[in-house]
Amino acid sequence: MNDSSHSLIIGVDGGGTGCRAAVGTLAHGICGRGEGGRANAATDLPLAIKSITDAVGAAAQEAQVSTEKLSDATVHIGIAGVLTEQDGERIAAALPYRCIKVSDDRPTAVIGALAGADGALLSIGTGTIAALRHANNMAFVGGWGFHVSDQGSGAWLGRAALERLLLCHDRLSEHSALTRDIFLKFDDDPNAIAAFATSAAPGDFAVFARDVISHAKAGDPWGQSIMQLGAAHLTHALATLGFTPGERLCMTGGVGPHYRQYLPQNYIVGHADAHGTSLDGAFALAKSHLTRQGETQ
Repeated sequence: MNDSSHSLIIGVDGGGTGCRAAVGTLAHGICGRGEGGRANAATDLPLAIKSITDAVGAAAQEAQVSTEKLSDATVHIGIAGVLTEQDGERIAAALPYRCIKVSDDRPTAVIGALAGADGALLSIGTGTIAALRHANNMAFVGGWGFHVSDQGSGAWLGRAALERLLLCHDRLSEHSALTRDIFLKFDDDPNAIAAFATSAAPGDFAVFARDVISHAKAGDPWGQSIMQLGAAHLTHALATLGFTPGERLCMTGGVGPHYRQYLPQNYIVGHADAHGTSLDGAFALAKSHLTRQGETQ
Protein backbone atom coordinates (compact mmCIF):
# COMPACT_ATOMS: atom_id res chain seq x y z
CA MET A 1 0.00 0.00 0.00
CA ASN A 2 1.35 3.41 -0.94
CA ASP A 3 1.87 6.02 1.77
CA SER A 4 -0.58 8.77 0.83
CA SER A 5 -0.19 10.86 3.98
CA HIS A 6 2.01 13.37 2.16
CA SER A 7 0.18 13.34 -1.18
CA LEU A 8 -1.26 16.68 -2.20
CA ILE A 9 -4.95 17.39 -1.61
CA ILE A 10 -6.85 20.32 -3.07
CA GLY A 11 -10.33 21.53 -2.16
CA VAL A 12 -12.09 24.19 -4.23
CA ASP A 13 -15.26 26.14 -3.48
CA GLY A 14 -16.57 28.12 -6.45
CA GLY A 15 -19.47 30.56 -6.44
CA GLY A 16 -20.91 33.56 -8.21
CA THR A 17 -19.03 36.02 -6.00
CA GLY A 18 -15.63 34.33 -5.89
CA CYS A 19 -13.58 31.15 -5.78
CA ARG A 20 -11.56 29.77 -2.86
CA ALA A 21 -9.03 26.95 -2.78
CA ALA A 22 -7.12 25.03 -0.11
CA VAL A 23 -3.95 22.98 -0.63
CA GLY A 24 -2.61 20.49 1.90
CA THR A 25 -1.97 16.85 2.82
CA LEU A 26 -3.49 14.14 4.99
CA ALA A 27 -0.64 14.53 7.43
CA HIS A 28 -0.70 18.30 7.78
CA GLY A 29 -4.23 19.33 6.79
CA ILE A 30 -4.65 22.64 4.99
CA CYS A 31 -1.30 24.30 4.41
CA GLY A 32 -2.33 27.17 2.16
CA ARG A 33 -5.41 29.03 0.99
CA GLY A 34 -6.04 31.21 -2.04
CA GLU A 35 -8.78 33.13 -3.78
CA GLY A 36 -9.81 33.74 -7.37
CA GLY A 37 -12.58 35.44 -9.31
CA ARG A 38 -16.15 34.38 -9.91
CA ALA A 39 -16.72 30.69 -10.60
CA ASN A 40 -20.17 29.71 -11.83
CA ALA A 41 -20.08 26.87 -14.34
CA ALA A 42 -23.46 27.78 -15.82
CA THR A 43 -22.90 31.47 -16.46
CA ASP A 44 -19.26 31.58 -17.62
CA LEU A 45 -17.35 28.30 -17.76
CA PRO A 46 -14.05 29.74 -19.12
CA LEU A 47 -14.00 32.32 -16.34
CA ALA A 48 -14.77 29.58 -13.78
CA ILE A 49 -11.81 27.52 -14.99
CA LYS A 50 -9.52 30.55 -14.78
CA SER A 51 -10.79 31.41 -11.31
CA ILE A 52 -10.19 27.86 -10.08
CA THR A 53 -6.66 27.87 -11.52
CA ASP A 54 -5.90 31.26 -9.98
CA ALA A 55 -7.22 30.26 -6.56
CA VAL A 56 -5.31 26.97 -6.53
CA GLY A 57 -2.15 28.75 -7.66
CA ALA A 58 -2.47 31.28 -4.84
CA ALA A 59 -3.08 28.50 -2.30
CA ALA A 60 -0.08 26.56 -3.58
CA GLN A 61 2.10 29.63 -3.26
CA GLU A 62 1.06 30.15 0.34
CA ALA A 63 1.68 26.45 1.03
CA GLN A 64 5.09 26.74 -0.68
CA VAL A 65 4.16 24.03 -3.18
CA SER A 66 5.53 24.33 -6.71
CA THR A 67 2.95 24.43 -9.49
CA GLU A 68 4.66 21.42 -11.11
CA LYS A 69 3.66 19.23 -8.14
CA LEU A 70 -0.01 20.18 -8.40
CA SER A 71 -0.55 17.82 -11.32
CA ASP A 72 -0.29 14.86 -8.90
CA ALA A 73 -2.95 16.19 -6.54
CA THR A 74 -6.29 14.68 -5.59
CA VAL A 75 -8.94 17.36 -5.96
CA HIS A 76 -12.56 17.94 -5.09
CA ILE A 77 -14.27 20.93 -6.69
CA GLY A 78 -17.66 22.09 -5.46
CA ILE A 79 -18.88 24.75 -7.84
CA ALA A 80 -22.11 26.58 -8.52
CA GLY A 81 -23.79 25.88 -11.85
CA VAL A 82 -22.91 22.18 -12.15
CA LEU A 83 -26.25 20.64 -13.11
CA THR A 84 -25.24 17.45 -14.93
CA GLU A 85 -22.46 14.87 -14.90
CA GLN A 86 -21.30 16.28 -18.22
CA ASP A 87 -20.81 19.70 -16.63
CA GLY A 88 -18.43 18.15 -14.13
CA GLU A 89 -16.59 16.23 -16.82
CA ARG A 90 -15.97 19.40 -18.82
CA ILE A 91 -14.48 21.12 -15.79
CA ALA A 92 -12.30 18.11 -14.93
CA ALA A 93 -11.05 17.83 -18.50
CA ALA A 94 -9.96 21.47 -18.50
CA LEU A 95 -7.78 21.14 -15.40
CA PRO A 96 -4.36 19.47 -15.08
CA TYR A 97 -4.74 17.55 -11.80
CA ARG A 98 -4.34 13.76 -11.50
CA CYS A 99 -7.61 12.88 -9.80
CA ILE A 100 -10.52 15.33 -9.96
CA LYS A 101 -14.03 14.96 -8.58
CA VAL A 102 -16.51 17.72 -9.40
CA SER A 103 -19.87 18.33 -7.74
CA ASP A 104 -22.25 21.21 -7.41
CA ASP A 105 -21.70 23.36 -4.34
CA ARG A 106 -24.43 21.81 -2.20
CA PRO A 107 -22.64 18.71 -0.81
CA THR A 108 -19.51 20.69 0.03
CA ALA A 109 -21.58 23.28 1.88
CA VAL A 110 -23.41 20.62 3.93
CA ILE A 111 -20.28 18.65 4.82
CA GLY A 112 -18.38 21.80 5.72
CA ALA A 113 -21.13 23.19 7.93
CA LEU A 114 -22.37 20.03 9.68
CA ALA A 115 -19.10 18.03 9.76
CA GLY A 116 -20.83 14.65 9.95
CA ALA A 117 -23.71 15.66 12.20
CA ASP A 118 -27.39 15.61 11.29
CA GLY A 119 -29.24 18.86 10.79
CA ALA A 120 -30.30 21.48 8.30
CA LEU A 121 -28.37 24.09 6.38
CA LEU A 122 -29.36 27.38 4.82
CA SER A 123 -26.30 28.52 2.90
CA ILE A 124 -27.24 31.83 1.33
CA GLY A 125 -24.69 33.80 -0.64
CA THR A 126 -24.98 34.80 -4.26
CA GLY A 127 -27.09 31.64 -4.60
CA THR A 128 -29.28 29.61 -2.23
CA ILE A 129 -28.77 26.16 -0.72
CA ALA A 130 -31.41 24.59 1.52
CA ALA A 131 -30.46 21.13 2.73
CA LEU A 132 -31.24 18.50 5.35
CA ARG A 133 -28.86 15.73 6.41
CA HIS A 134 -30.09 12.63 8.24
CA ALA A 135 -27.98 9.50 8.74
CA ASN A 136 -25.59 10.35 5.89
CA ASN A 137 -28.47 11.05 3.51
CA MET A 138 -28.73 14.55 2.06
CA ALA A 139 -31.84 16.15 0.59
CA PHE A 140 -31.98 19.51 -1.15
CA VAL A 141 -34.54 22.06 -2.26
CA GLY A 142 -33.79 24.46 -5.10
CA GLY A 143 -30.33 25.12 -6.44
CA TRP A 144 -31.38 25.39 -10.08
CA GLY A 145 -29.64 28.70 -10.73
CA PHE A 146 -30.54 32.35 -10.44
CA HIS A 147 -32.72 32.65 -13.53
CA VAL A 148 -35.25 30.06 -12.36
CA SER A 149 -34.41 29.45 -8.69
CA ASP A 150 -32.17 30.73 -5.84
CA GLN A 151 -35.03 32.53 -4.06
CA GLY A 152 -33.78 34.43 -1.04
CA SER A 153 -30.23 34.61 -2.34
CA GLY A 154 -28.06 37.70 -2.58
CA ALA A 155 -28.70 37.84 -6.32
CA TRP A 156 -32.45 37.47 -5.73
CA LEU A 157 -32.42 40.25 -3.11
CA GLY A 158 -30.60 42.60 -5.47
CA ARG A 159 -32.92 41.90 -8.36
CA ALA A 160 -35.99 42.31 -6.13
CA ALA A 161 -34.73 45.71 -5.00
CA LEU A 162 -34.28 46.87 -8.59
CA GLU A 163 -37.75 45.61 -9.49
CA ARG A 164 -39.30 47.59 -6.66
CA LEU A 165 -37.23 50.62 -7.54
CA LEU A 166 -38.69 50.66 -11.06
CA LEU A 167 -42.21 50.20 -9.69
CA CYS A 168 -41.60 53.31 -7.60
CA HIS A 169 -40.20 55.19 -10.60
CA ASP A 170 -43.36 54.31 -12.57
CA ARG A 171 -45.43 55.72 -9.68
CA LEU A 172 -46.96 52.32 -8.92
CA SER A 173 -45.57 52.52 -5.40
CA GLU A 174 -43.86 54.95 -3.06
CA HIS A 175 -40.09 55.26 -2.85
CA SER A 176 -38.26 54.37 0.34
CA ALA A 177 -34.73 55.15 1.46
CA LEU A 178 -33.64 51.82 -0.06
CA THR A 179 -34.96 52.51 -3.54
CA ARG A 180 -33.75 56.09 -3.51
CA ASP A 181 -30.23 55.10 -2.46
CA ILE A 182 -29.93 52.43 -5.14
CA PHE A 183 -31.41 54.78 -7.75
CA LEU A 184 -28.60 57.24 -7.01
CA LYS A 185 -26.09 54.57 -7.97
CA PHE A 186 -27.60 54.62 -11.44
CA ASP A 187 -27.70 58.44 -11.56
CA ASP A 188 -31.50 58.28 -11.22
CA ASP A 189 -31.69 56.85 -14.74
CA PRO A 190 -34.13 53.92 -15.20
CA ASN A 191 -32.62 53.21 -18.61
CA ALA A 192 -29.30 52.52 -16.91
CA ILE A 193 -31.00 49.91 -14.71
CA ALA A 194 -32.62 48.24 -17.72
CA ALA A 195 -29.28 48.16 -19.55
CA PHE A 196 -27.53 46.75 -16.48
CA ALA A 197 -30.10 43.98 -16.09
CA THR A 198 -29.74 42.70 -19.65
CA SER A 199 -26.16 41.54 -19.13
CA ALA A 200 -25.75 41.33 -15.34
CA ALA A 201 -24.52 38.07 -13.82
CA PRO A 202 -25.89 36.81 -10.48
CA GLY A 203 -22.88 38.29 -8.69
CA ASP A 204 -23.67 41.71 -10.18
CA PHE A 205 -27.20 41.64 -8.77
CA ALA A 206 -25.88 40.37 -5.44
CA VAL A 207 -23.92 43.61 -4.96
CA PHE A 208 -27.20 45.29 -3.97
CA ALA A 209 -28.04 42.66 -1.34
CA ARG A 210 -26.07 44.57 1.28
CA ASP A 211 -28.29 47.61 0.62
CA VAL A 212 -31.42 45.54 1.17
CA ILE A 213 -30.06 44.01 4.38
CA SER A 214 -28.83 47.27 5.90
CA HIS A 215 -31.98 49.21 5.06
CA ALA A 216 -34.17 46.39 6.38
CA LYS A 217 -32.31 46.55 9.70
CA ALA A 218 -32.99 50.27 9.78
CA GLY A 219 -36.73 49.65 9.37
CA ASP A 220 -37.07 50.43 5.66
CA PRO A 221 -40.45 49.03 4.52
CA TRP A 222 -39.24 47.83 1.13
CA GLY A 223 -36.11 46.29 2.61
CA GLN A 224 -38.09 44.47 5.27
CA SER A 225 -40.73 43.20 2.84
CA ILE A 226 -38.07 41.76 0.53
CA MET A 227 -36.32 40.02 3.43
CA GLN A 228 -39.65 38.68 4.68
CA LEU A 229 -40.45 37.24 1.24
CA GLY A 230 -37.08 35.54 1.15
CA ALA A 231 -37.56 34.17 4.67
CA ALA A 232 -41.01 32.81 3.78
CA HIS A 233 -39.48 30.84 0.92
CA LEU A 234 -36.68 29.49 3.11
CA THR A 235 -39.14 28.46 5.82
CA HIS A 236 -41.22 26.61 3.23
CA ALA A 237 -38.10 24.94 1.85
CA LEU A 238 -37.08 23.66 5.28
CA ALA A 239 -40.58 22.37 6.00
CA THR A 240 -40.68 20.58 2.63
CA LEU A 241 -37.35 18.89 3.39
CA GLY A 242 -38.82 17.53 6.63
CA PHE A 243 -37.08 19.85 9.04
CA THR A 244 -38.41 19.58 12.58
CA PRO A 245 -38.32 22.77 14.66
CA GLY A 246 -35.64 22.34 17.28
CA GLU A 247 -33.26 20.45 15.01
CA ARG A 248 -29.80 21.83 14.42
CA LEU A 249 -29.90 24.62 11.86
CA CYS A 250 -26.82 26.29 10.43
CA MET A 251 -27.12 29.54 8.49
CA THR A 252 -24.07 30.40 6.45
CA GLY A 253 -22.91 32.53 3.54
CA GLY A 254 -22.74 36.27 3.25
CA VAL A 255 -26.54 36.57 3.45
CA GLY A 256 -27.68 33.50 5.42
CA PRO A 257 -27.14 34.77 8.99
CA HIS A 258 -29.12 37.93 8.22
CA TYR A 259 -32.29 35.84 7.82
CA ARG A 260 -32.19 34.65 11.42
CA GLN A 261 -34.42 37.47 12.69
CA TYR A 262 -36.98 36.83 9.93
CA LEU A 263 -37.48 33.08 10.41
CA PRO A 264 -40.13 31.70 12.80
CA GLN A 265 -38.83 31.58 16.35
CA ASN A 266 -39.39 27.83 16.68
CA TYR A 267 -37.19 27.28 13.60
CA ILE A 268 -34.15 28.90 15.16
CA VAL A 269 -34.33 27.22 18.57
CA GLY A 270 -31.67 24.77 17.40
CA HIS A 271 -29.55 27.36 15.64
CA ALA A 272 -25.85 26.48 15.77
CA ASP A 273 -22.72 27.94 14.30
CA ALA A 274 -21.33 26.09 11.31
CA HIS A 275 -18.43 23.78 11.99
CA GLY A 276 -16.67 24.97 8.83
CA THR A 277 -17.09 26.44 5.38
CA SER A 278 -17.83 25.04 1.95
CA LEU A 279 -14.09 25.11 1.33
CA ASP A 280 -13.58 22.91 4.39
CA GLY A 281 -16.20 20.57 2.96
CA ALA A 282 -14.42 20.39 -0.40
CA PHE A 283 -11.11 19.69 1.30
CA ALA A 284 -12.72 16.97 3.45
CA LEU A 285 -14.16 15.30 0.34
CA ALA A 286 -10.77 15.44 -1.38
CA LYS A 287 -9.25 13.75 1.71
CA SER A 288 -11.84 10.99 1.54
CA HIS A 289 -11.13 10.44 -2.17
CA LEU A 290 -7.41 10.07 -1.45
CA THR A 291 -8.07 7.73 1.49
CA ARG A 292 -10.22 5.46 -0.66
CA GLN A 293 -7.55 5.40 -3.35
CA GLY A 294 -5.01 4.24 -0.73
CA GLU A 295 -7.31 1.48 0.46
CA THR A 296 -7.63 0.06 -3.07
CA GLN A 297 -3.91 0.11 -3.85
